[in-house]
Amino acid sequence: MIDETVAEIRAMRTHSTSAVAVKATRSLADLLDREYVTVDEFERDLEHNAGVLRRSNPSHAALHNAMREVERSIVGEATSVEGAKQLLEDVIARVVDDIETAKGEAAANAAEHIEDGDTLLVHDYSTTVLEAIENAARDGAHLTVYVTEARPRTLGRKTARVLAGMSRVETRMVVDGAMGYALRDCDRVLLGITCITGGTYYNRIGTFPLVVTARELGVPVTAVGSGAKTIEEFRFENEFRDAVEVMREPVEDVEIENPSYDATPIGMIDTVITDDGVRN
Repeated sequence: MIDETVAEIRAMRTHSTSAVAVKATRSLADLLDREYVTVDEFERDLEHNAGVLRRSNPSHAALHNAMREVERSIVGEATSVEGAKQLLEDVIARVVDDIETAKGEAAANAAEHIEDGDTLLVHDYSTTVLEAIENAARDGAHLTVYVTEARPRTLGRKTARVLAGMSRVETRMVVDGAMGYALRDCDRVLLGITCITGGTYYNRIGTFPLVVTARELGVPVTAVGSGAKTIEEFRFENEFRDAVEVMREPVEDVEIENPSYDATPIGMIDTVITDDGVRN
C-alpha cells in the first residue's frame, strides 16, 4: 500500500493536498502487518517509509506536516513492538481526523463569506473550496460559479463535474485564457491552498496571473485551506511535469517547461481563511 501510494502521489492521481496527506498517513498502516524483532527496527522502518512518502511530493506542506507528526508522536515513545504498533494505529487515526477536521472547519469558515447571489470563480481542484461552496448552497445560497479549465491537466473539468451535481449552483466553465472575461461578472475568486511559507502563497499553475487579473479588475481573492498548510520552516519545491502534458508530439528545438505550481506574494491575496479563522 505504501509503494502504491507513493506512485499515486508522484503521478498526481490524487489532486487535493489534504486528500494526499490522508492517503499517505493511512498507508503507514502497512507497517502494522510487518514483523519486527525490536522497537528500533520498527522505528527505523517507520522513519524510512514516512520519509519516502514525504519526498513523493516535496511541494505539499500538508503531506510534510502529517509525516512529521506521525514520526514525532511515535519515535522514542514505545517500549515494545506491540506497543509501538498500537501507538501507530492510534496516531494514524488522530492525524487523519485532525486533517479532515481542519479541512471541514476551514470550509465552514469560508462558507460564511459566501452570500446568496454571489458569482465566484474557482481554479484547479480543491476539495476544501468545493466543500465551502456546497455548505453555502446547502444553507440556501444560490450561486453562479465560473471554473477555469486549469490546463495542462484540465483539473477544472473535475471541479465542474462536482459543482454540476450541487443544488442551487449554476456552473460555467471557461478556458484559462478567458479568466479576464469571466472575472468581470464575479464577486470573488475562491482558491485552495497548496502551501503558504516565507510570505509566498503557492497554488496550482495559473494562480498568479489569475490573482493579478482579479486585482486589476477589483475582484477580491480568497484562499481557503487548513492552517497546517501555513508553515514557515517548510522549503517549497516546485514540480515539473512531463512535457507530453503540454505537447503530445515533440517539436525539434522547442524546450517545453511544465511547472505544477505558481508563486504569488501573499500580500496580493485579500483574505486567507483557515480552520483557525480569517486573516485579511
